[in-house]
Amino acid sequence: MARIAFILLCHKDPDAIIGQANMLTAAGDYMSIHFDARAKPEHYRKIREALADNPNVTFARKRIKCGWGEWSLVQATLYSIEAAVDAFPRATHFYMLSGDCAAIKSARYAHDFLDAHDVDYIESFDYFSSDWIKTGMKEERLIYRHFFNERNHKWLFYTSFNIQKKLRLKREIPADLQIQIGSQWWCLRRRTIEWILDFTRKRRDVMRFFRTTWIPDETFFQTLVRHLVPENEIRTRTLTFLMFTDYGMPVTFYNDHYDLLLSQDALFARKISPEATELKTRLGALYADEDARFNISDEGRSLFKFLTGRGRIGRRFALRFWETESTLGRERELMIIICKKWHVAKRMIDKIRQVTNVPAIEYLFNEENTHLPDLGGIQATLGKRTRHRRALMRMLFDYFETDRLIVCMDPGNIDLLEDFCNDRSTTKLLEIQCEFSDAYLVGHARRVGLAGTQTPKETLERLLPTIRGDINFESDRIRDAEFENHSIMKQSNDPEDNAGLIARFLDIAPDKALEIARTDHLYAD
Repeated sequence: MARIAFILLCHKDPDAIIGQANMLTAAGDYMSIHFDARAKPEHYRKIREALADNPNVTFARKRIKCGWGEWSLVQATLYSIEAAVDAFPRATHFYMLSGDCAAIKSARYAHDFLDAHDVDYIESFDYFSSDWIKTGMKEERLIYRHFFNERNHKWLFYTSFNIQKKLRLKREIPADLQIQIGSQWWCLRRRTIEWILDFTRKRRDVMRFFRTTWIPDETFFQTLVRHLVPENEIRTRTLTFLMFTDYGMPVTFYNDHYDLLLSQDALFARKISPEATELKTRLGALYADEDARFNISDEGRSLFKFLTGRGRIGRRFALRFWETESTLGRERELMIIICKKWHVAKRMIDKIRQVTNVPAIEYLFNEENTHLPDLGGIQATLGKRTRHRRALMRMLFDYFETDRLIVCMDPGNIDLLEDFCNDRSTTKLLEIQCEFSDAYLVGHARRVGLAGTQTPKETLERLLPTIRGDINFESDRIRDAEFENHSIMKQSNDPEDNAGLIARFLDIAPDKALEIARTDHLYAD
């Protein structure tokens, strides 16, 4: 009988991981866990302690910091696989999972399904002839070396790429490999896994190549399986049911999707909402039910496409997604930096990006040209961003695959601040109160059109008190709103005083907060 070793890559929600591990191993299967080294140490300790007595659970011998699109995701998977191969000699199959996945069939059904055919399940389409990549880089992912993370170090990523392109520093793809691409959610037989591990030890040239490709978790295992395994022993599909919206975001499943999920031709599904506790409970009970029977209709994707497509021809079966489920998410944390001097907040954001791994976005509700990912058009104009602000923010959380996000706002955005602070998510505000010289206020008046280069000095002198009063009024309104988690950082404070506020705001160590507070020329105009 099939015995599955689940390879779990995760970075949050220790209680859910513990529950997932206990549920899957209770049926006689195994689990090898890699918990992101960027995550909170106390979360990792909690998982280790809770699962210490479970003989069917092991952990990757080395934890590394993972980033989307990086080789680190593949390396973390390999560390987990190596631990599982050594710890579980009776495991017949190795199944890739994330913390957002859940079983949608019983253990008995899963074992019978895998026993029925001696094959590997992995999406693997020809990299160049298929249309798996819809937009963005394609050949460039492979023929150039990528040393930086596009999401965390965008300037470095594209500068390095453009320099290589300009100097024609292309590299050759290993001659004996036909690059494949597909979903990273696979299920492979033990023999295949052992072949892959042996290949990684012998072919250092291939390992060097993939280490500097972009998004290698979509190509590494897919290519190696095709290279090592006979074609008739591969099923080009994933056993994990997942769908994507027109915005390129994974569809999230909730409590009322139970029947839909059970009817799909898959063993697992992702992404399950953290708030779908009833769904998780029912699916957990189902996994242990040996008598469960399933009617497979596999209509999920076509049904989703049909219902979402009705809106384009003016027919609606339900509220739009921005009219319902409008919370950012109870488990999420939105951190807002408020500052009238936008360049000051931007300098702080740049420093925060260097010191932490929290995604940070500049004045997205104030500047049309703020860099944002393509979210299907909702990010296209300031009007759309403001009108659908919660939907936009949820999509940004999903895009960055994070529960913590930093944004900058102008003190005049009181309506936005009130809206986000009333959400069920945790919202923190750090207001930076700067000093305003008369020269700065004159420049501000000219930038916003209140004055021109030829405006008489006497007119400017009459105007300055009004501008200064308006700035103070905006700050007073924020203070009078009595928002929770509102801190005020003043230019006149010592860096040590401001560091304490920054540490609480970002939930980071005091020394890192002090490094941010001491940013060179932070307040310079």
